[in-house]
Amino acid sequence: MTSKLRFAAIGAALFVVAPVDGVRAADAVGLASWYQLPGRTACGGRHNPEAMTAAHRTLPCGSTIKVTNLSNGRSAVVTIVDRGPFVRGRIVDISRGAARKIGLIDRGVGRVSIARH
Repeated sequence: MTSKLRFAAIGAALFVVAPVDGVRAADAVGLASWYQLPGRTACGGRHNPEAMTAAHRTLPCGSTIKVTNLSNGRSAVVTIVDRGPFVRGRIVDISRGAARKIGLIDRGVGRVSIARH
């Protein structure tokens, strides 16, 4: 028996709204960008642009997600250390180091999937 996934679209992001057959509710597909900022993050640490970190609007500080660049299949596991993104239509901001690892550094913005890790 196969289950049907239910989806909700919010802006440019597509979210799975019901966990079905091992798919978690936090999984999403949408736009990601990379960022660096001086000083402290919303979670209290100093921002390290080369660390595997990210900003997400709702996931708890310290949680980890796998971010996969859909144009090339490259992925990185990042830790949530900040809040954001604050640009409409984006689902996650990743550090410069994570962007380099998944091949997003030159374009700046790209379509990704995120999954709780």
